Amino acid sequence: MGDDRLASTHSTVFIESEDLHGQRTEIEGYDFNQGVDYPRLVSSMVSTGFQASNLGDAIQIVNQMLDWSLADEAIDEDCNEEERDLKYRKSVKCKVFLGFTSNLVSSGIRDTIRYLVEHHMVDVVVSTAGGIEEDLVKCLAPTYRGDFSLPGALLRSKGLNRIGNLLVPNDNYCKFEDWIIPIFDQMLKDQTEQNLLWTPSKLISRLGKEINDRRSYLYWAYKNNIPVYCPGLTDGSLGDMLYFHSFRSPGLIIDLVQDIRAMNDEAVHASPRKTGMIILGGGMPKHHISNANMFRNGADYAVFINTAQEFDGSDSGARPDEAVSWGKIRDSAKTVKVHCDATIAFPLLVAETFAKNAVQTTT
Repeated sequence: MGDDRLASTHSTVFIESEDLHGQRTEIEGYDFNQGVDYPRLVSSMVSTGFQASNLGDAIQIVNQMLDWSLADEAIDEDCNEEERDLKYRKSVKCKVFLGFTSNLVSSGIRDTIRYLVEHHMVDVVVSTAGGIEEDLVKCLAPTYRGDFSLPGALLRSKGLNRIGNLLVPNDNYCKFEDWIIPIFDQMLKDQTEQNLLWTPSKLISRLGKEINDRRSYLYWAYKNNIPVYCPGLTDGSLGDMLYFHSFRSPGLIIDLVQDIRAMNDEAVHASPRKTGMIILGGGMPKHHISNANMFRNGADYAVFINTAQEFDGSDSGARPDEAVSWGKIRDSAKTVKVHCDATIAFPLLVAETFAKNAVQTTT
């Protein structure tokens, strides 16, 4: 090969690089020679690459959402824990919408959600029907660990229902029916005698009150006056119970229109506060929160955690930028999608955001 051709080939292969020094984060993982330091390990994810970096970005965005700065004089020594939680929550300049699918309430993530609602760390909650009923059912009977490979026919013969690698006995839903039908009876009576019009969120609040169990995130939502929205309320065991009740005592009405107005107003009337979305999974909760924020020209922050892909055009798999095109997220917003199972990513995110801030503000 001639010298000219060699030089040309060399310059083609080794094209001069743009200088990235100081412009980009250098990739570097955690050094375990430093010992096992979990906060530093999680902090190192930003510079680890791939989805670890996306999770690191999500932690940074949520901390920007929270910005728990508050003048010391706002909190006095006589405040009890609940008053302190509420005062710190009101100091946050961002209204936080939390959305999640039912499978996460079936899993242990239910307890992480309960922690956030218990301490008034989020302002609006949206879930599916399963995300409501599974919280209540777990107060009546436990869910168990199973295996992804357990045969469906065998489980059916044993009266066991599989959710991934979780098992829920049929008896749990029998207990749920025994518990909830008398509540529906009383709701129908209130509707008739007091001209009370029920909505999904009002029904959910009533169930949170009735369950009266500190393990329940719905109990804490009721106690802290945090609205929980579920426009797909009938798509689950709750729908089955409403179906059975309609034969026994027909006439109970649940109005969706009041709730869509209330849900959209959560975003519209958020000003002057900003709004932030933390959405685990896809489907209805993801779209319901995003669509509400469209009415205020988009959310200011968005963190999506799910494993769905965008190639099929589904809203579940869509990246935040697609929501920007609809005006559901502002073009100036801080956003990230973490392609990960939320049972792995969400506890880590909460540990380095909500929980970490809570510890700092109480010490």
